[in-house]
Amino acid sequence: MPEEDLSNVSPMMQHYLATKETYKDCILFYRLGDFYEMFFDDAKTVSRELELTLTGKTCGLKERAPMCGVPFHSVDTYITRLVGRGYKVAICEQMEDPATAKGMVKREVVRIVTPGTNTNTAAIEESENNFLMCVVSEDEIIGISVADVTTGEYYVMEALSLREFADALARYAPKEILSNQAFAISGVDSEDLKSRLGIYFHVLEGRMFDPAAAKKLLMEHFRVASLNGLGLHDMTAGLSAAGALMRYLYDTQKNTLSNIVEITPVSTSKYLVIDSFTMRNLELIVTLREKQKKGSLLWVLDHTRTAMGARMLKSMIEQPLIDRSLIDRRLDAVSELKDSVMDRDEIREYLSGIYDLERLMCRVSFGSANPRDLIALKDSLKLLPGIRAVLKDLSAPLFKELLNDIDPLSDIADLIGRAIDDDAPLTQKTGGIIREGYSEEADELKAAGSNGKQWLAELEEKEREKSGIRSLKIKFNKVFGYSFEVSRSFLSQVPEHFIRKQTLSTGERFVTEELNNLADTILNAEEKLKNLEYALFDEVREHCAEAVGRIQKTARALSLLDCLQSLAYVAEKNRYSRPKLNEDGIIHIRAGRHPVVEKMLGEENFISNDVLLDTGKNMISIITGPNMAGKSTYMRQTALIVLMAHLGSFVPAENAEISIVDRIFTRVGASDDLSTGQSTFMVEMTEVANILRNATSKSLLILDEIGRGTSTFDGLSIAWAVVEFLSRKRSGARTLFATHYHELTELEGRLKNVNNYCFAVKEKGDDVVFLRKVVRGSSDRSYGIHVARLAGVPDEVVERSEELLSELTKNDIISGIRRTALRENGWEYPEEAGEEYYQLSLFDNPAKSVVEEKIRKAEISRMTPVEALNFLFELQQMLK
Repeated sequence: MPEEDLSNVSPMMQHYLATKETYKDCILFYRLGDFYEMFFDDAKTVSRELELTLTGKTCGLKERAPMCGVPFHSVDTYITRLVGRGYKVAICEQMEDPATAKGMVKREVVRIVTPGTNTNTAAIEESENNFLMCVVSEDEIIGISVADVTTGEYYVMEALSLREFADALARYAPKEILSNQAFAISGVDSEDLKSRLGIYFHVLEGRMFDPAAAKKLLMEHFRVASLNGLGLHDMTAGLSAAGALMRYLYDTQKNTLSNIVEITPVSTSKYLVIDSFTMRNLELIVTLREKQKKGSLLWVLDHTRTAMGARMLKSMIEQPLIDRSLIDRRLDAVSELKDSVMDRDEIREYLSGIYDLERLMCRVSFGSANPRDLIALKDSLKLLPGIRAVLKDLSAPLFKELLNDIDPLSDIADLIGRAIDDDAPLTQKTGGIIREGYSEEADELKAAGSNGKQWLAELEEKEREKSGIRSLKIKFNKVFGYSFEVSRSFLSQVPEHFIRKQTLSTGERFVTEELNNLADTILNAEEKLKNLEYALFDEVREHCAEAVGRIQKTARALSLLDCLQSLAYVAEKNRYSRPKLNEDGIIHIRAGRHPVVEKMLGEENFISNDVLLDTGKNMISIITGPNMAGKSTYMRQTALIVLMAHLGSFVPAENAEISIVDRIFTRVGASDDLSTGQSTFMVEMTEVANILRNATSKSLLILDEIGRGTSTFDGLSIAWAVVEFLSRKRSGARTLFATHYHELTELEGRLKNVNNYCFAVKEKGDDVVFLRKVVRGSSDRSYGIHVARLAGVPDEVVERSEELLSELTKNDIISGIRRTALRENGWEYPEEAGEEYYQLSLFDNPAKSVVEEKIRKAEISRMTPVEALNFLFELQQMLK
């Protein structure tokens, strides 16, 4: 920005500088005619980021002001690119027509675009939300509020730890986070959020989080008399976050935000809790490696027909229900649609023609909807009677509720149909918008316009006959208006009453007094008609905006209907069965299948398996078996089937009894978290700690290869202790525990709620066939060398591995001496034994006990010197 004397700066530049001073943290797009211009540092930044030409403008300073600009008709593209890189953009618009303005054109900032408030639907994936999050740290409680200004969704919740905040972060995936200073210094790495997750972080001023101001603003916006009407009376930190977020939206959008009609408190007590680790490990929304939708659970279940439905289905997967009655209501509806194929297909066909009503109403409410948006709204609303007719024939209670929620909105559809021409242009200031018959005044002006064209044609024919100029034509030019065009070869025949207007390379342009009078009539009529049509269009748009609450309620109902038909379609197509819910702690799945792997391989190539877990003797399943046998797939499919049941979906199994669970925890796979400097083992232990501290008697735990990231004895020790802890301290937490520590199978029979399962293998000489079938019992081999051979490891390495394995097996104290010693010395594991007993039973050296016993029994006095040396050597080998 210039630092020199600004007294000689032009009035326009003075206004620019004053506006820029108000919006220091934004790039200012300043409207000048058909362009938005940037000056000084903003111009340099935009020129660099968007690779635009940097020019200069004389404005009264010693040097020309750096300047670059973009055309107004394509400004959204440039703004989206800047916002995508974390910049804020303030749009300063011309508030009056430059042609009629007296003095300098009035300009104002009409909107601020940020990563979390971008309403350009072309820049947003239609099946995803564009969330803005506000976070407040108050008295060790984290208040969180989330909004999508393009859909009108607004949520508020509270978290008790940074881990719970991380779970909310994974669930909503905001593009931008706002926070108070206390949260910013609580350990959150804003640079990591930006570089790793693409989330931009801003700290707001303290005044934005004033509780009294938040309460007043929210009550005024939602038109309620108290916080009880919003469900926020017991959310202190949540209230501050919601109020600050609303203030930020008012400050940036600079309108009434009329499309935000309700705020939804989110309580973890209403939903099955899925933390960020589990969401990632189970690949619910995107795959673990490629971060793609294909290969995720969402990919399998998403056969929605609307963008609204796709967004709601994603939310349903991220937040499954735990209220059995609500889940059964969904299952009843899915079951009826699954069996009523014709009704389902009819609903799918109707939904295919419905546009994204939530985002349409955002543009309508903000006054940015164009004529084609209203046509899309009308075409969508015209399909509602057909949908309602189908719902009337369905009997599930949820369909009766949806029928009540879907407003026919015939008044809005009729208004748009009467007012807006089906062939209306994209922009609202070019005319051709209003349908004939809607406005008498508009019809009269249109008649003048159409008659004017006939008048021009008659005048052209009359002058052509009088002058004998066969090529004489009347043409229109934006600068010179209407004129006769005469080619050079006929200039000698031009009549005397023709007045020369302009010389062309191919001839000349002429006007006459009659043509000028006729042109004035036509052009005035066209201009008046354009202005009138825009005013009429604006009235229709405002009337539609007044119905935003009705339309959004209908949109929510249509979204849920879309989700239900999608789940029904998938259930029939993939041969899913309806789960039977219980609250007895029993999870019994017969012939269960992994929904994603099955779709990838084909059902005929996938081997199904049973699962039995309960809160009694079947609480913990220790699963052993070879690498590549399918342990991880088996455990993941169990978690996915339980989750699918909770969101109201049929499941891939012959039949399934599913207990209501409060949380699903997973510890699957191993990878370094380089971004936070954590090793594989540290990441693993962090996740295990979270599970052990937060699992309850109603939780489902999926634990894969606990302890493998460290040395064998350390890993075995941790795995053993984890199983013991779960068995005694987390009674009821149903657990699938896969391991290659075969020693853990000794816990069956010694811990009353632990059972061994393994994956069956068939050996044919040196070859191994993985049967992919879970059976009772344990496996004592991992067949890792066989897997190495399948992976293409050189034969020389494989053969040497087999030699070493043979030698190590012979000398394996753990698998040989320890177990022999335990048996020989009568070591038992009574059920009443305490934790210390188990610790000793695992780590005391059994070989030492055997040596002591041998020494006691040995008759040393009868040994020869050679026998004594041999005896001593034997003892030494045993101790080694």
